[in-house]
Amino acid sequence: MDKKVVIFTSDTCGYCHMAMDYLNELNVSFEERNVSKDTSARKELMSKGFMGVPVIYVDDEIIQGFDKNRLDELLK
Repeated sequence: MDKKVVIFTSDTCGYCHMAMDYLNELNVSFEERNVSKDTSARKELMSKGFMGVPVIYVDDEIIQGFDKNRLDELLK
């Protein structure tokens, strides 16, 4: 079963790049929403109460930050 994965990132966020690299290693397709380049993504993230990235949505679950163990749990 495929999970819908969306990751909010910024250009200067090292953890964002680590998270995307990890998802690529797992062959998980994801949608990147870069708040550095996309003002609507920035506004959406802020409207949900988040001020930092990465924020990763796996279906309806939210991970704030890069948490490999939590990602593994949600991607099973």
